[in-house]
Amino acid sequence: MSDALNIFTDGSFDDASRSGGWAFVVHEAGQQVHSASAKAAGASNNTFEVLAVLNAMSWVAAEAPTRSVTLWTDAVHVIEGCRRYRAIWRNNGWKRITPNQRTRRRPIPDRDIWQQLDSLLERHPLVVVEWCKGHSGTVGNEHADALARGVARAKVL
Repeated sequence: MSDALNIFTDGSFDDASRSGGWAFVVHEAGQQVHSASAKAAGASNNTFEVLAVLNAMSWVAAEAPTRSVTLWTDAVHVIEGCRRYRAIWRNNGWKRITPNQRTRRRPIPDRDIWQQLDSLLERHPLVVVEWCKGHSGTVGNEHADALARGVARAKVL
C-alpha cells in the first residue's frame, strides 16, 4: 500500500470585495482525510493560488513531514514558480532581473508568500508539485475549487 498523499489546492479572488479564498483537500488512498480553507484580503487570484499551496505545505510540515506528497494545482503560475522561478528568484535576492541592465530590478509579486513556500519546499523534498486541469471533473480539484470560491464569496460577520 502506498504511503503517498495527494493534495489538491485552489484559490479564488473576488474583485468586487478585493478579497479571496484559498483551499486545499488531502486525499489518501482515494479518500478525503483533511481539508482547510480561509478568506483573506489580497490583490489577485495568483495570490490565493500561491496561498493555497503555502497552506497545504504548512499542513504537510506539521502533519505529514515524512510522507511522499503530490501537490496538485490548476495554476500554471504556481507550477512555473515552484519548478522554475523560485530558485532564480532566490538567487537574485527575490527580485526580477531582466537582460537589460538599465532597467530596475523589480520585486516579485507575493514575495513573502513565495519565500515561505520556498523554505517549506526545500525542507520537504518528498513533495512534488504537479498540474491538473481545472474544472475537468477531478474530484479533489473540484472540491478545493468549491471551498475556495465559497470562502472568497462569504460575507464577513
